Amino acid sequence: MTVLANGIGEKYELVVGLEVHAQLSTLSKVFSADSAAFGAGPNQHVSAISLGHPGTLPFLNKRAVEYAVKMGLACNCTINLNNSFARKNYFYADLPKGYQITQDHAPICLGGYVLVKLADGTEKNLAIHHIHMEEDAGKSMHDQHHADSLIDLNRAGVPLLEIVTQPDMRSAEEAGQFLTETRKILRYLDICDGNMEEGSMRCDANISVRLRGATEYGNRCEVKNLNSIRNVQRAIEHEFARQVAVIEAGGHIDQNTLNFNADTGETSVLRSKEMANDYRYFPEPDLMPLALTEQYVDNIRKSLPALPSQLYHKYLELGLSPYDASVITADKDVAHYFEELIKATDHYKAAANWIMGAVKSYLNDHDVAIGNFAVTPANLAGLIKLIDAGVINNSVASHKLFPAMIKEPGKNADELAKELNLLISADNEDVNQFIKAAIAKFPDKVKEYQKGKKGVLGLFMGEIMKLSKGKIDPQKTNQLLIKELEVK
Repeated sequence: MTVLANGIGEKYELVVGLEVHAQLSTLSKVFSADSAAFGAGPNQHVSAISLGHPGTLPFLNKRAVEYAVKMGLACNCTINLNNSFARKNYFYADLPKGYQITQDHAPICLGGYVLVKLADGTEKNLAIHHIHMEEDAGKSMHDQHHADSLIDLNRAGVPLLEIVTQPDMRSAEEAGQFLTETRKILRYLDICDGNMEEGSMRCDANISVRLRGATEYGNRCEVKNLNSIRNVQRAIEHEFARQVAVIEAGGHIDQNTLNFNADTGETSVLRSKEMANDYRYFPEPDLMPLALTEQYVDNIRKSLPALPSQLYHKYLELGLSPYDASVITADKDVAHYFEELIKATDHYKAAANWIMGAVKSYLNDHDVAIGNFAVTPANLAGLIKLIDAGVINNSVASHKLFPAMIKEPGKNADELAKELNLLISADNEDVNQFIKAAIAKFPDKVKEYQKGKKGVLGLFMGEIMKLSKGKIDPQKTNQLLIKELEVK
């Protein structure tokens, strides 16, 4: 949060509510059979329905309804069994019908919350007011032509969920964490890719301030179409400082819709804030009410995958640290890989270390998604088993065996370790020869050790590792080395 001079920031409380728009990953649009795929040429995924031609009739995409129920259940909402649709009327160039089909009085999900974890370790349930279904508008492009704005209606009619929170957030951090957790839920459910840069998840922030301890809300400003979690936080911080400064100067906060400039970090007025009655909502006459059953909802509930919060607590119970559990559950595909990995090994901490260390380093360095990673969870579990059995050490496993497994994914860890002659020698005679050779090479260091300079052990161990090409058990060799040095 922005800190204001002379403690003025402590005098006021920030109040934030979010409206999160998530494009659902259905194959077709919500009220027509047009493709909902991203990336086509302008106006290729359109029809008479999405172009708003007179006399065309919408029909509801049942997959969009299923996805909405999934999100509601994952966010602890009550599912409304009796739904209806409404027309939200406004004129804009990329809205060819002159209205948007949405839900007004009877949204599909009511109440609910998302649990967030803050940097200081506290947890907070951030309340949801409701989640409703609606269609997206088209896209206006103002930078494609020197004189004209261009309209692409591919996006018109793509199914959206709008997640509307209560004014429950008291910091930019809380808002950022709500978006982070909401995006994780959408991705775990596989109903939205959460890509804010491509616009498949967008956010409007309603921001106001009030004196600490006050119960009345101040006038709010809505910052529209924020395209990253960081920009949501920056906009909130800027608005908090701006609104407090206006009030402290004796001014009044006008209820406006604002734009956020990512380059300057500042907001500017787009238009005066619309109210619900400006949209002239009325029931959608071309769509029947939608009636769901308890059995339908229960079947969807049973089909839900493990969600990030559930996996997080599962991993804590397995002995992982909160940090490890957070890193692994941050990405759905990483968590799925880890789930398969721990089916094949019960060395959970070692499994986490490999995922967060060597595996992630390789993926980042080579720009590879874990879904395309050559080493299967079962093969990685085999490598962990070799280390646990003491037949290969961590260093050799990381620098020699693991790269070999990536190059030859058809072979398991045991096969490759034998082929490459990486297994630790069980013959004590070999180890003793390496120890004697190292001691003979550094007679002066032997005297230093015997005078109490124990740090030279590292020098001997380095030489032994070099001579043995890593094929030793470091812990056992260290003990034998000390024993040999003590009798010199």
